[in-house]
Amino acid sequence: MDTGATDSMAPGDELEKLGIQQAGKMAYELADGTIKEYSFGLVRIEFMGETTAGRVIFGEPGVEPLLGVTALESVGIIVDPVNKTLKRLPAIPLK
Repeated sequence: MDTGATDSMAPGDELEKLGIQQAGKMAYELADGTIKEYSFGLVRIEFMGETTAGRVIFGEPGVEPLLGVTALESVGIIVDPVNKTLKRLPAIPLK
């Protein structure tokens, strides 16, 4: 999980082994401020007993997978920055 990352990321070679197809490319700003273009695929994401779907970036081989905030928020989970824990909302906001 990375509270600064919008989309999720996994090693591209592992995504390809799973049969995930590249659906497009997007430019992303890295932590050091540089801009890099990555391919992404559309996947089903399961965590903490929840299921959602979204973009996953084809990262470099060996990159540490990260779960972006979009996937978290789509199932009603937020990051508590004070306690550095995940919190489940009682309901997903539609407003």
